[in-house]
Amino acid sequence: MKTNTKYIFVTGGVISGVGKGIMAASIGAILKAKGLKVSMQKCDPYFNVDAGLLNPREHGECFVTNDGAETDLDLGHYERFLDEEMSGNSIWTSGKLYKKLIDDERAGKFGGKTVQLVPHVTGLVQQTFIDNAKHFGTDVHIVEIGGTVGDLEGSHFIEAIREFPTKVGRENCLFVHVCYVPWLSTSEEFKTKPAQNSLRDLREFGIVPDMVVARMDIDKTPRAPQVARKLATFCGVNEDAVVLMPDAKSVYEVPLNAVKGGVLAPLERFIDHGDPDMAIWEDLVKRIEANPRKEVKIGLVAKYIDNTDTYLSVTEALKAAAWKVGVKLKIVWINAEEATEPDFEAVDGIVVPGGFGVRGVEGKISAATYCLEHDKPYLGLCLGMQTAVIAAARRGGLAKANSEEFAETDENVVYIMEGQKGKESTGGTMRLGDYPAKLVAGSKIADIYGTAKVIERHRHRYEVNQKFLKEIEKGGLVVAGTSPDGKLVEFVEAPDCKYFVATQAHPEFRSRPYRAHPLFEGLVKACK
Repeated sequence: MKTNTKYIFVTGGVISGVGKGIMAASIGAILKAKGLKVSMQKCDPYFNVDAGLLNPREHGECFVTNDGAETDLDLGHYERFLDEEMSGNSIWTSGKLYKKLIDDERAGKFGGKTVQLVPHVTGLVQQTFIDNAKHFGTDVHIVEIGGTVGDLEGSHFIEAIREFPTKVGRENCLFVHVCYVPWLSTSEEFKTKPAQNSLRDLREFGIVPDMVVARMDIDKTPRAPQVARKLATFCGVNEDAVVLMPDAKSVYEVPLNAVKGGVLAPLERFIDHGDPDMAIWEDLVKRIEANPRKEVKIGLVAKYIDNTDTYLSVTEALKAAAWKVGVKLKIVWINAEEATEPDFEAVDGIVVPGGFGVRGVEGKISAATYCLEHDKPYLGLCLGMQTAVIAAARRGGLAKANSEEFAETDENVVYIMEGQKGKESTGGTMRLGDYPAKLVAGSKIADIYGTAKVIERHRHRYEVNQKFLKEIEKGGLVVAGTSPDGKLVEFVEAPDCKYFVATQAHPEFRSRPYRAHPLFEGLVKACK
């Protein structure tokens, strides 16, 4: 099969969390800076069909694409680095893969053939590469393979990428392996043996990488070049294809570090398209490295404070806003189950992020109540809007005001949406993805956005009950935006507060490191 599309496959070894996703996204950013059209995809070995029902404490946040797919947080990295929107087909888990094959087999689509790992599973994996590249119309399609090479559960993905060059041509495939090179303090030397073993595991699958990315602490010693020579000698790659990557203070330094580390030589052998214009990344890193005098403390009232990846897009959106406004950001984690007024008093502003379940809800309601009564800047996201509405309703005279998700009362100011009843424990059934909203003319929200219509991403099944708007308004909140038909409340704000805004959406998913989202930027400005 002839193709004009180039494919890059990124694998990892030695340890999990080695940084494959960031490295893959950084390579994509560099190629985009060369003027190429780039798309990305992740193949994850776990058997969950998607990330919708995964415990965020275990797996980090559930990122939502514009078409409503609940995905791994790496797709958030892809969108932030590339400034390109992914889709539901930008991630394929083993569960999603096998579910499709089994459904097709049960529907008779294989015509009685024996369905096997090879060629059916690997063939479907390969078809996702081709379909995604075609869908996005890209010059280069980058595929990250989750897990580490040698994991039994990911072997079908490794086999699929090994076979793939026979379909599209070896000259159209670049294999990148990211591995960890530890520093042994007792002997004061880098140890390359774990990386060598990882690369040996990859070669045993029949894949010889074109580029090896060595994660290491280069500042430890001037001996780092010896690592490149040793890896090249023992692993069968060119020395200029061994890219040494130091730990970075910010992930947004990685594209620049990759260029400095020598990533351009193997990339240009693969696809020569001129020098990359890295100005946007250079400007961003300057902002990040700046040391402004003014510091703002923003309290994040959350229940998963033992795994901050649960709120990764929120914290990244806050950082982007702080860089844009030019202030030093300090995120203060406030345990929603133990939150007290002194916690709220100690910060300049408060964010209540999305979430599910009753645990910690009263602490989030208390945070909204405090901000309403003390004119403290507040940004509520999804559940954060619902808890703000509950707080206002209680202030407006509904003592039992609550959400139908948490309690059954005759004052459920938040109730389950039409068509969602009975789906509370089912994956992929919420109101998911991009939805439009119309903003109330003259509202603070409309002023913040600078437009009357917006599109934001959603992930919820509960909504504000407009039957109680009178009491909610009496408690200090007014509706500032709705769905185009007016049936769903999308935004609320407090007219008597300098900055108290909340949305049913998840605007953090549309924030970019070099283009702060207006709601987060507005919060940081109010705190400043």
